[in-house]
Amino acid sequence: MAEPATKLPVKEDKASAPARTGEWAPFDSLRREIDRLFDDFHPFGWSLPSSRSLLGFQTPRETRESWQIAPAMDVAEKDDEYEISAELPGLDEKEVEVKVANRTLTIKGEKKEEKEERQKDYYLSERRFGSFQRSFQLPEGIDAGRIEANFAKGVLTVKLPKTTEAKQAERKISVQAK
Repeated sequence: MAEPATKLPVKEDKASAPARTGEWAPFDSLRREIDRLFDDFHPFGWSLPSSRSLLGFQTPRETRESWQIAPAMDVAEKDDEYEISAELPGLDEKEVEVKVANRTLTIKGEKKEEKEERQKDYYLSERRFGSFQRSFQLPEGIDAGRIEANFAKGVLTVKLPKTTEAKQAERKISVQAK
């Protein structure tokens, strides 16, 4: 029998991250220049996936602090909404958090597992943990107050409805043969 989908709350965070002030890192400017050089170099018209825009969603640049393993997420545009889905096996809805702040959608997950076994002639203790975080810059025309997140059978689905203005701004252009 199919398990019912669980609705996850989408938290709206009004505060933004504090800006870095007063710090000086001598290699930051060199790293930025090298990153810019590689970002601008596209020998056969290809570009790096991290710098590519997908359906108007800009993925923020990865920094050394944010280098983590994260699950792949599918982004699809439909008539009335955008849909982001991610397979998160082994997690349940309590271990997943979805937030919207400053037109940025952030999906976080964390798994902690501890196992302890005591027998007469041995003792076994195992700990496993891991976390991920993915952020998406939302395009114009998203109704942030109506964003929904559902979790069912290890799959997270976030629906981002378009505003009525965004739906009306689209028009079909006829193609004429000459």
